[in-house]
Amino acid sequence: MAEPKTQPTAVPVAEFLAGVEPERRRVEGQRLCAIMTEVTGEEPVMWGPSIVGFGLMRYSYATGRTGDWMRVGFSPRKAALSLYGLRAEESAELLAALGPHTSGVGCVYVKKLEDIDEAVLRRLVALAAARGDYVAPPR
Repeated sequence: MAEPKTQPTAVPVAEFLAGVEPERRRVEGQRLCAIMTEVTGEEPVMWGPSIVGFGLMRYSYATGRTGDWMRVGFSPRKAALSLYGLRAEESAELLAALGPHTSGVGCVYVKKLEDIDEAVLRRLVALAAARGDYVAPPR
Protein backbone atom coordinates (compact mmCIF):
# COMPACT_ATOMS: atom_id res chain seq x y z
CA MET A 1 0.00 0.00 0.00
CA ALA A 2 1.37 3.43 -0.95
CA GLU A 3 2.35 5.87 1.77
CA PRO A 4 0.38 9.14 1.92
CA LYS A 5 2.16 11.98 0.11
CA THR A 6 1.76 14.45 2.97
CA GLN A 7 4.01 13.47 5.87
CA PRO A 8 5.54 15.37 8.80
CA THR A 9 8.86 17.04 7.97
CA ALA A 10 11.75 18.50 9.96
CA VAL A 11 11.35 21.97 8.41
CA PRO A 12 11.01 24.56 11.19
CA VAL A 13 7.49 26.06 11.18
CA ALA A 14 8.83 29.55 11.95
CA GLU A 15 11.10 29.33 8.89
CA PHE A 16 8.18 28.30 6.66
CA LEU A 17 5.91 31.05 8.00
CA ALA A 18 8.62 33.70 7.60
CA GLY A 19 8.69 32.98 3.88
CA VAL A 20 4.94 33.11 3.25
CA GLU A 21 3.81 35.67 0.67
CA PRO A 22 1.95 37.96 0.52
CA GLU A 23 2.71 39.66 3.83
CA ARG A 24 -0.94 39.57 4.95
CA ARG A 25 -0.93 35.76 4.69
CA ARG A 26 2.36 35.60 6.60
CA VAL A 27 0.88 37.64 9.47
CA GLU A 28 -2.34 35.58 9.43
CA GLY A 29 -0.32 32.35 9.40
CA GLN A 30 1.71 33.48 12.40
CA ARG A 31 -1.48 34.44 14.23
CA LEU A 32 -3.16 31.11 13.43
CA CYS A 33 -0.06 29.27 14.60
CA ALA A 34 -0.15 31.12 17.92
CA ILE A 35 -3.89 30.44 18.38
CA MET A 36 -3.61 26.74 17.54
CA THR A 37 -0.51 26.28 19.71
CA GLU A 38 -2.28 27.88 22.66
CA VAL A 39 -5.58 26.02 22.23
CA THR A 40 -4.13 22.56 21.48
CA GLY A 41 -1.13 22.71 23.80
CA GLU A 42 0.82 21.07 20.95
CA GLU A 43 3.92 22.28 19.14
CA PRO A 44 3.39 22.94 15.42
CA VAL A 45 4.88 20.54 12.87
CA MET A 46 5.22 20.99 9.12
CA TRP A 47 3.27 18.44 7.08
CA GLY A 48 4.60 18.42 3.55
CA PRO A 49 5.79 21.73 2.14
CA SER A 50 2.89 23.98 3.17
CA ILE A 51 0.68 22.63 5.98
CA VAL A 52 1.23 23.44 9.67
CA GLY A 53 -0.26 20.70 11.86
CA PHE A 54 -0.95 20.15 15.53
CA GLY A 55 -1.36 16.84 17.32
CA LEU A 56 -1.58 13.41 15.75
CA MET A 57 -4.37 10.96 15.16
CA ARG A 58 -4.58 7.54 13.58
CA TYR A 59 -7.14 6.96 10.85
CA SER A 60 -8.41 3.70 9.45
CA TYR A 61 -10.76 2.72 6.68
CA ALA A 62 -12.86 -0.40 6.19
CA THR A 63 -10.46 -1.33 3.39
CA GLY A 64 -7.73 -1.79 5.99
CA ARG A 65 -5.84 1.35 5.00
CA THR A 66 -4.47 3.21 8.01
CA GLY A 67 -2.25 6.20 8.55
CA ASP A 68 -1.42 9.19 10.69
CA TRP A 69 -2.74 12.72 10.24
CA MET A 70 -2.75 15.94 12.21
CA ARG A 71 -5.73 16.60 14.48
CA VAL A 72 -5.94 20.22 13.33
CA GLY A 73 -3.89 22.44 11.06
CA PHE A 74 -3.76 25.17 8.45
CA SER A 75 -2.08 26.32 5.29
CA PRO A 76 -1.69 30.05 4.49
CA ARG A 77 -2.40 29.80 0.76
CA LYS A 78 -2.60 32.88 -1.47
CA ALA A 79 -6.31 32.57 -2.27
CA ALA A 80 -7.47 31.64 1.23
CA LEU A 81 -6.42 30.19 4.55
CA SER A 82 -7.10 26.44 4.48
CA LEU A 83 -8.10 25.13 7.91
CA TYR A 84 -7.91 21.37 8.46
CA GLY A 85 -9.76 19.23 10.99
CA LEU A 86 -12.57 21.65 11.80
CA ARG A 87 -15.34 19.92 9.86
CA ALA A 88 -17.29 17.30 11.78
CA GLU A 89 -20.91 16.67 12.68
CA GLU A 90 -20.45 18.16 16.15
CA SER A 91 -19.00 21.32 14.60
CA ALA A 92 -21.92 22.29 12.34
CA GLU A 93 -23.44 24.92 14.66
CA LEU A 94 -20.07 26.47 15.41
CA LEU A 95 -19.14 26.61 11.72
CA ALA A 96 -22.39 28.48 11.06
CA ALA A 97 -21.26 31.09 13.62
CA LEU A 98 -17.65 31.30 12.41
CA GLY A 99 -18.15 34.05 9.87
CA PRO A 100 -17.54 34.18 6.13
CA HIS A 101 -16.04 30.91 4.90
CA THR A 102 -16.49 28.14 2.38
CA SER A 103 -15.84 24.48 2.92
CA GLY A 104 -14.74 21.42 1.04
CA VAL A 105 -14.55 17.76 1.97
CA GLY A 106 -11.95 18.18 4.69
CA CYS A 107 -11.22 21.90 4.83
CA VAL A 108 -12.68 25.23 5.80
CA TYR A 109 -11.49 28.13 3.64
CA VAL A 110 -11.27 31.66 5.04
CA LYS A 111 -10.38 34.72 2.94
CA LYS A 112 -9.48 37.00 5.86
CA LEU A 113 -8.70 35.92 9.41
CA GLU A 114 -9.98 39.26 10.72
CA ASP A 115 -13.46 38.53 9.30
CA ILE A 116 -14.10 35.44 11.40
CA ASP A 117 -15.01 35.15 15.06
CA GLU A 118 -11.82 34.18 16.93
CA ALA A 119 -13.74 32.80 19.92
CA VAL A 120 -15.65 30.44 17.61
CA LEU A 121 -12.40 29.48 15.86
CA ARG A 122 -10.85 28.64 19.23
CA ARG A 123 -13.82 26.43 20.13
CA LEU A 124 -13.59 24.63 16.77
CA VAL A 125 -9.85 24.04 17.25
CA ALA A 126 -10.45 22.73 20.79
CA LEU A 127 -13.09 20.29 19.51
CA ALA A 128 -10.78 19.06 16.76
CA ALA A 129 -7.86 18.67 19.16
CA ALA A 130 -9.97 16.60 21.57
CA ARG A 131 -11.42 14.31 18.91
CA GLY A 132 -10.34 10.68 18.98
CA ASP A 133 -8.86 8.67 16.17
CA TYR A 134 -10.86 8.52 12.96
CA VAL A 135 -12.55 5.34 11.78
CA ALA A 136 -14.33 5.72 8.45
CA PRO A 137 -17.83 4.24 8.34
CA PRO A 138 -18.24 1.22 6.04
CA ARG A 139 -19.67 1.95 2.61
